[in-house]
Amino acid sequence: MKIAVAVTGASGSVYARVLLDKLLEMKEQVTEVGLVWSDNAFTVWEHELGDKDYGKYPFRVWAKNDFMAPFASGSSSYTALIICPCSMGTLGRIASGMSNDLVTRTADVMLKERRKLVCVVRETPYNLIHLRNMTTITEAGGIICPATPSFYSQPQSIDEVAYTVIHRVLQVSGLNTDGYRWQED
Repeated sequence: MKIAVAVTGASGSVYARVLLDKLLEMKEQVTEVGLVWSDNAFTVWEHELGDKDYGKYPFRVWAKNDFMAPFASGSSSYTALIICPCSMGTLGRIASGMSNDLVTRTADVMLKERRKLVCVVRETPYNLIHLRNMTTITEAGGIICPATPSFYSQPQSIDEVAYTVIHRVLQVSGLNTDGYRWQED
């Protein structure tokens, strides 16, 4: 699979880091990762994680307004876009059909081509506008996967807590993962 990943400026950089780390480990399933960062994503990452390790990943990084990225077109072979974390502003622009940057254009492509769009929303509480935008994206074929961790696996670190969400994100994106499954060995 070829997967596009967008990191927005919503709180939850740990989710992005765990996602990128897991994608690095999945070379047998993921042949290519295209990466897009919002301006605020870097600021939030540095504030929350205390480092600039976002630059360490070997994935191809595309500028937020570079519409020449392959996943900006339905003719590409990218099969999914994971937006992690997904800000409510990004969610609202996608729901209203605004393709004003590479993230929203790619989301539009995924929806029109009936491919996977996974929005890892990170906000609490939700207001009615948020809920309606989530409904609109769901009705259009997208997947809303809130950054709501589970505790069945008894996670022992913040990364393990984040992985309970990322495991589900990878599953709904069509990838096989090694995460916890309820009542399965």
